[in-house]
Amino acid sequence: MRNAVPDAPRRAAANTHGIPATAAPGAAYAGTVPLPPLVEPVAALSDAERARTARHASLRGLGETGQRRLAAAHVAVIGAGGLGSPVILALSAAGVGTLTVIDDDVVDASNLQRQVLHRHADVGADKVASAVRAAAGLSPETTVIAVRERLTADNAQRLLAGADIVVDGSDSFATRGLVAAATEALGVPLVWGVLQEFHAQVTVFWSAPPEGVPAVRLSDLHPPDAVGEPPSCAVVGVLGALCLQVGGLMAIETIKLIAGLGEPLLGRVVVIDALSGTQREVPLAAADAAPVTAAPMAAAAPPEIAELTAGEMLAAQEAGATLLDVREPWETESGIVAGSVVIPLGDFLDDPGLLDEHRDDDGPVVVICAHGIRARTAAEVLQTRGIDASILTGGLARWQRA
Repeated sequence: MRNAVPDAPRRAAANTHGIPATAAPGAAYAGTVPLPPLVEPVAALSDAERARTARHASLRGLGETGQRRLAAAHVAVIGAGGLGSPVILALSAAGVGTLTVIDDDVVDASNLQRQVLHRHADVGADKVASAVRAAAGLSPETTVIAVRERLTADNAQRLLAGADIVVDGSDSFATRGLVAAATEALGVPLVWGVLQEFHAQVTVFWSAPPEGVPAVRLSDLHPPDAVGEPPSCAVVGVLGALCLQVGGLMAIETIKLIAGLGEPLLGRVVVIDALSGTQREVPLAAADAAPVTAAPMAAAAPPEIAELTAGEMLAAQEAGATLLDVREPWETESGIVAGSVVIPLGDFLDDPGLLDEHRDDDGPVVVICAHGIRARTAAEVLQTRGIDASILTGGLARWQRA
């Protein structure tokens, strides 16, 4: 699959432990509590299914009851490609009772590097046919509903109706927006992941979670007016093995939600950098949610971050300010502001001192990203280190539109 995230999660933490900068160590934020199971269990498993899934029965918290919940569950998977492939394999092997697989594409030879659901013999055949074959070979009691149809605004709710949970492995943000809108209307959770090149993100959205749990939607991570269409994997590539890691995480989140197991990623985004071998999380809250504060004493308000126009930024650079670009490599390949220092946000948060190597003095810093969200996070970190930091208002996207 394709599509790296065009901007980093809203309210990203300034550390590597997923704790918001305004939260005390150990403080909770949205999503870090177990949720009740999504489905009621079937009455009993067949002897064959009980034997096939025996290792699940040994898992504390899942056990035989959790396995019966999996058997009762209906999961809709959007896409049978790079992300959908490991999701379909993992969920069918796990014993999910019904999988609706939606994909209107056929297998191409170039898919085989990362879409492990398919075989050389499948080239030219419908991708959903591979899902039927593979699931039957792993879990004879799993029913696969193959839907060879492109998901649109007109059919999305119809195709997803009846599913307990939706897993989005689609390959464009246009489709992801349609899936998100449909799941919000239906009130079902959405397991979501994106990847490109060597980078990926995984999270859970839910517009109608259990009482007391804040809703988190796709628009909280990517405001509709700020999302572009990143270059395809045909242009910049994708590490095939990373699809397995991301798809595996998405399948795990699905199983956790079905069985009421552990702490789902509702309110958290897992960020993966395969090249550095790092996997960290950042908190994600609704756009209108109040910031998390430490208890019993509220943390000090974050410093004000000045916002500069493009002209003001260039004037500041001329006067000696350092420009820090915190976008990802796939974004900066298309160009950077001349003279700027490029340090992806994740690397910067891991070690803010990386910038020191590129500054000749203690002058101000102007931080740049695509839309301004990541830049603000980095600027707040710089402010805490006593550095005069500002951001390019609206990011490069607004500058380019202007």
